[in-house]
Amino acid sequence: MTHRTKTSAVPGIDLAYRPGSYFWPLDLKTHLLARIKGAERRSMLKAIIDAGKLEEVPSFLTESALSNEERQAIGRWHPAFLGGEYLPDIGREEVEIARITIASTTQDVSSIYARRTKSRIHYRVVDEYEGDTLSHKHTRTSTRPLTLGALEKLFTGAWSIFEVLDMNFGDEGYDLNRMLRFVNFESEFYPDFGALYEHRIRAWAAERRQQLGLDQAETLAT
Repeated sequence: MTHRTKTSAVPGIDLAYRPGSYFWPLDLKTHLLARIKGAERRSMLKAIIDAGKLEEVPSFLTESALSNEERQAIGRWHPAFLGGEYLPDIGREEVEIARITIASTTQDVSSIYARRTKSRIHYRVVDEYEGDTLSHKHTRTSTRPLTLGALEKLFTGAWSIFEVLDMNFGDEGYDLNRMLRFVNFESEFYPDFGALYEHRIRAWAAERRQQLGLDQAETLAT
C-alpha cells in the first residue's frame, strides 16, 4: 500500500492553520514537552504541570534524553516505558513539533523535529529504528512554520500510520475503535493535529471496509 498524502478539507479543521513560531518565546510547558523524547515521561510531566505542581517535577522527567543505563533501568519495569526513548537526540536548536505513538509492546514513536537557521526552518521526520521505517523523502524546509495541511503531508509522506494500521488490523476487519485506541497523536503547536488524523483514519477505515465488502456482509448477516 502506498503512502497517503491527501490533504483534502475536513469540516471544522483549518488546514491553513500556522503556528506563530516553534521557537522562543514559548511558555514553559511547551518548551519542556517539545524536547522530551520518552512517551511515558512526557505523559507524566504533562500530568504534573496540568495539576499545577511544577515545583514537584523530578529532574528525571525533564531530561530530553536518557543515558543507556537509564533506558535499560526503565525498560526492566516494562518495555512500554522505552517508547520514544530511542528517537534521535533533539539538537540544541531543535524542537519536536508533532509525534505519533502506537500501542506496540515498546510503544513506538515517530516524530517531526524542527530546527531554525538564519533564513529557513529545517524539518526531519524521525523514528526509533534509525530511519528504517521511513520513506526516502523525510525532510524539507520552509521560511515560516508549516500549515497543518503541510505538516500532515510531510508526516504521512515520510511515515504512514495507515500502513501500520493495515498491517495490524487488516486481517481483523479494520475495527475502528481498536485502531483509534492503538494510536495517539500529540503536538504542542497544532491543536487539531489529533482530530485531523482521527478524521483521516475514520475515512480510511470506511473506505477499506467498503473495498472488502465488510459492511455489506455484516448488514446481510443481521
